[in-house]
Amino acid sequence: MSLSRVRPPAVADERTQLTGWLDMQRALVRWKCEGLSEEDAHRPVLPTSPLMTVAGLVSHMRWTEHCWFEVLFLGRDSATNPQFDEAVEDADMRVEGVPLARLLDEYEQQCAVSNEIVAAHSFDEVGEFPGFSSGAATLRWILIHMVEETARHVGHLDTVRELLDGAKGYY
Repeated sequence: MSLSRVRPPAVADERTQLTGWLDMQRALVRWKCEGLSEEDAHRPVLPTSPLMTVAGLVSHMRWTEHCWFEVLFLGRDSATNPQFDEAVEDADMRVEGVPLARLLDEYEQQCAVSNEIVAAHSFDEVGEFPGFSSGAATLRWILIHMVEETARHVGHLDTVRELLDGAKGYY
């Protein structure tokens, strides 16, 4: 999946703009990881948040895509998603020993699944997961939330990357 770091057109339909903004933020994830060593990808830089590593953030974003589009919106099984594991706090960010390249590939594969779901449904459709009130949100709301969620974590990647090796920049 090749995502563009170019903003969507200023004048376009709602679908083009929402998916364009989300895809741009997703593309920034890989860009923030370019040239990073495995050691640095797994190195914590915030003493009070040892799981907030580049690798941990990429994994978290992968599972957040799965959570919102597959579980909450489509009502699919949540058992494979570590975010639903109540026995292990922040299980989705525990990726010691998992190569960053694998995490990025899994993230991009999950984003492709999310894009297929979005393409196949109306923005006015509501989620089907009965366990959470936000599971009854419209696809439009979920997309807007995912733009916010992804951009927030790209900001975390900005900070972590700069603390690791001084690399910075938006796009």
